Amino acid sequence: MLIRIIYTLLLALASPILLFGLYKSKPNKPKFGKRWKEHFGFTPKLESTERPIWIHAVSVGESIAAIPLIKALKEKRPEQPILVTTTTSTGAEQIAKLGDLIEHRYMPIDFAFAVKGFLKASQPKQMLIIETELWPNTLNEVHKADIPISVVNARLSEKSCKNYAKVQPLFNLFIPCLDKVLCQTESDAERFERLGVSKEKLEVTGSIKFDIQISQDVREQGKALRTELGQDRPVWIAASTHKGEDEQVLEAHRQVLVSHPDALLVLVPRHPERFDNVFELCQKQGFNTVRRTSQTEVTESTQVYLGDTMGEMLTLIGATDVCFMGGSLAGDKIGGHNVLEPAALGVPVITGPSYYNFKEIVEQLMFINCIDICPSSALLSKHILLAIDSKECIIEKNNALKLWFANHGCAIEKSLRIISGEL
Repeated sequence: MLIRIIYTLLLALASPILLFGLYKSKPNKPKFGKRWKEHFGFTPKLESTERPIWIHAVSVGESIAAIPLIKALKEKRPEQPILVTTTTSTGAEQIAKLGDLIEHRYMPIDFAFAVKGFLKASQPKQMLIIETELWPNTLNEVHKADIPISVVNARLSEKSCKNYAKVQPLFNLFIPCLDKVLCQTESDAERFERLGVSKEKLEVTGSIKFDIQISQDVREQGKALRTELGQDRPVWIAASTHKGEDEQVLEAHRQVLVSHPDALLVLVPRHPERFDNVFELCQKQGFNTVRRTSQTEVTESTQVYLGDTMGEMLTLIGATDVCFMGGSLAGDKIGGHNVLEPAALGVPVITGPSYYNFKEIVEQLMFINCIDICPSSALLSKHILLAIDSKECIIEKNNALKLWFANHGCAIEKSLRIISGEL
């Protein structure tokens, strides 16, 4: 009790800074409008009178991961209402693509009064948390309301595990509230157990991101985009780049152009508020750059194609020969991004040295020789050139990735089967 009181006081002191970052206006960032009140528990009642399954996906990455799970759940139980909460407006933008399959509300801030207001308005029958978004007061109030809580697609890196261990008394507040923790890997389960979660609550289901269902439409869109970009020229993508990585990627592309003057870089910044700045950076550095949203024709002289849209990553990757995954050359703060998306499309992957968020997956891809680890930005161009100069190697890796991916699915089915007793 005392620990929760201290935590709540600290949260109250920090909340103005957290809220400023959440509400700060940025280019290409959707606005909350009058819905900001939902963060404080002023939650509009749901249209359905039946108690919903509540799925929380904090932001863009978790929302994208949740979408196939939501679709599978609705397929099994079409009549079951689903409520999805996000904390960010960019996450809400992704969830909005599901249309009337779900209802969306913003997640209340982790104050007991806000969570109580939300629960009173929404009356969920179960809570599914995507990945590891754990808040003490939220979990406590949901648990007190006798609502089962499962963490789905749970992952816990060694770094996060050590950080939680530093505040073990706080983490201990989570444990009684959790009914199931469905982990991506055995290592994730071992780390949760190390922090005190009992084996009975832990299950290894694999990553639901393995269950990426790439529709034929998306594949066709990728092929059509490749035709637009140039079928016979080398095309590589730098996906989900962070501030500081763009310069490194552009320098690598400059070196690639020395050997392949017709090469094209598809550059996709991680955060939409950076689209304009990255476009200006490309122009400032002298690259002939076309923005996807400008609908300007891509010509042989185009050197950089800026992917400044949301939700089209699979289409963009599908139009390329090789993918560098961002967040891996930005120091150790990020830990890399989802290498499974290019893998699902059969596109060979290059990552920087910081990939701890997807360590086991990267190691599996290394085992089948379908990912290259680039130790520094100075060597990135070398890795790109090795990939695009060997068409036969690209074809071999493409086939190996398709086979590997086909053998690593069913995480959604496993997850739904385990929690079905609570549905």
